Order: sequence, then C-alpha cells, then structure tokens
Amino acid sequence: LEDALLALILLSMVLLASSQVIMRNLFDSGFTWGDPLLRLLVLWLGLMGAMVATRLDKHITVDALLRVLPPGLQRASRIFTKLATALVCGILTWQAVRLVAIDYEYQDRVINHLPVWVGDLILPVAFGVMTLRLLLQAARVPRAGGDKDRLLLCEQKDGLVARQAGRPEQVAAAVG
Repeated sequence: LEDALLALILLSMVLLASSQVIMRNLFDSGFTWGDPLLRLLVLWLGLMGAMVATRLDKHITVDALLRVLPPGLQRASRIFTKLATALVCGILTWQAVRLVAIDYEYQDRVINHLPVWVGDLILPVAFGVMTLRLLLQAARVPRAGGDKDRLLLCEQKDGLVARQAGRPEQVAAAVG
C-alpha cells in the first residue's frame, strides 16, 4: 500500500508540475492551487519515503564506529540507535498530533477549501508508523554470532559452499 501510494504521489507531482510549466509558458496561466498542492505533495512524498525506508530498514546510518566494535557491542549499539530514533520519532508524533489539533481548531485553509489539518495528517501518521517499526526492529536485532547470522562451510561433491546456519537447504554463496 505504501509503495503504491508513493508511486501515485510521485506521478501526480510530475503530471501537475509538467502541466503547470506548459500552461505558464504557452497560455500565461496555471492552476492557482498547483504550487501549494505541489509543496504539500513534497511533504507527503518525503514522509511516505521515510516510512518505506523504515519498513525496509534502509535509513541512512553512520556505521563507522559500528564496524570496529566487537559483535556484542555492535548489537547493543544497533538496539540503542533504533530505540533513540524511535524516541525522537515518538516525540515528533506527539508534537505532530498537537499541530493537527491546533490546525483543526483554527480551520485555516491551504488550497481553496482544503483544511490545513488534512494536509498535515501525514506528520503524525508517518512518525507514528516509524516509531512502531523502529521499536519492533530494536526487539528483533539478531544476536551476535547467532545461528541466523553465521555462514557455515559445508562440503559437497563439487566443493565447498557457504550455507546459512539453520537453513541448510538455502545456499547463500559459493566459496572457492
């Protein structure tokens, strides 16, 4: 669902921006609501992308220190990082809920008759989803040297292959 919505938002942005450029250059006109809607769609695209990155565990990380830590500390560091990020996202979720409540109370409009709070709904939703995903990921950080992480060298007729421990039927990579 997230991937489809992300693609739809991106397609909408490309079509709207293109039509705005064409209308301005050829007809000296455009949609009065086009630019504000594009700004709103950029917000939605960015936060939807952040949700997808969190789901895939592909957020930008600085792992220079992580590479030199022993395996046990690497796990602790990963858990700490995920929990700290979840805390920040949780605080942002709470503040975003407050923002939406204020926007709802004042009933300001962003585009024609679209209330500001409707456009801002992505903020608490995205940060809330990321908070939950980060907490779940922190609980599932694999143990150092655990069976899921180790590759075993197994002898076969045609030489050695590396197989993931606990899954002897799955060949992970050929060795030599």
